[in-house]
Amino acid sequence: MWHSLTWEATAVCRSIRRCVTAPGPERYTAVQSLKAAGAALLAWALAGWWWNAPMALLAPWTALFLVQSTVYRSLLSALQQFVVVVAGTLLAAGAGALTHNTMAAMSVALPLTVLLGNYTRFGSQGLYAPTAALFVLAYGSYAGFDILHRLLETLLGAAIGVCVNALVLPPVHADRVRHLRNRLPRDCAALLRTIADGIEGLYDDDRVRGWYDRAVRLTDVVAELRDARRWSDESYRFNPGHKLRRTVATPPSADWDLTWDRITEHIRATIRTLHDAATLPDCVPGLLASLMRSAGDVLAPDAPGAPGDRARALDEATAAHRRLTAVLADGRYETTPALGGLTLDTQRLLDDLATVTTTTAVRAQSAPRPRTAGRES
Repeated sequence: MWHSLTWEATAVCRSIRRCVTAPGPERYTAVQSLKAAGAALLAWALAGWWWNAPMALLAPWTALFLVQSTVYRSLLSALQQFVVVVAGTLLAAGAGALTHNTMAAMSVALPLTVLLGNYTRFGSQGLYAPTAALFVLAYGSYAGFDILHRLLETLLGAAIGVCVNALVLPPVHADRVRHLRNRLPRDCAALLRTIADGIEGLYDDDRVRGWYDRAVRLTDVVAELRDARRWSDESYRFNPGHKLRRTVATPPSADWDLTWDRITEHIRATIRTLHDAATLPDCVPGLLASLMRSAGDVLAPDAPGAPGDRARALDEATAAHRRLTAVLADGRYETTPALGGLTLDTQRLLDDLATVTTTTAVRAQSAPRPRTAGRES
């Protein structure tokens, strides 16, 4: 018990330190939390202190939950919440006026509002339909003036929550995309080099399964990248503040994701074929290791990085593949389905590596070059 509490306290202190020292998810969470609290305080100041509204609680309550992860989601949630609050309030008021009894009115209104709240178009905001009905019936205020006040206070809170999220450090989710775009080449290169080192030595089924598990995790990173890209695209919608931020490099198109989806799948297919191979000609492991190591050099971020260096690494991988193909066609060696599968899988991998190398070279040529000191000729 004490160990768990110590570990939790250490983790909290580490998160606080990261929040203060560097941008990241911890700082984002802190900023959004403070914005939500500030929106609620502002809504209470307007509705409760200045306006002295009869149901002032609804304004800060609404504002608090509308500081969402993106400006677009705040707008969408505000619309959804206002619609369900209006529906829940009117249904409760109608049930109260019809029955003149709180218990009977709840028996009528709550089933309808809960069903309404489960309508998929309302998303997570559907919960506020029965909540609004409970507010009306618990306070027993069914008059038109009271209903109007509830709706105005809800609208005020929604407007404050949306405006605070849009105008005060509006969230832009681009860091996750950049992180995953940098992680994919690094992890793929590390796995390819690990496979190359392992093939040259003695390896068994357990070791190959470990490589396969790492390849599966790479495909999971591609799925995370797609999700992060959707969040990034959404965070720019209706966001008035993103143009005021420091400009960053234009991210690759969605075709970049598709290319890496294929690369990770080719790596996984190669490992699967290697695992199923009962026997291979003696020269094949060395050729395959050379191919994998050169392929890792194409993707490695710690390589020299110039387009020419990547192109040379790709040429070396292609040369190793030609020698592998020659073994397949050589009648002196026994042809096996595994050898044919390895030849096909690695050819597909090299085709996509050629696409990555070409794209990298084009981006390097189109990137603006820094100015050098000295007089212009």
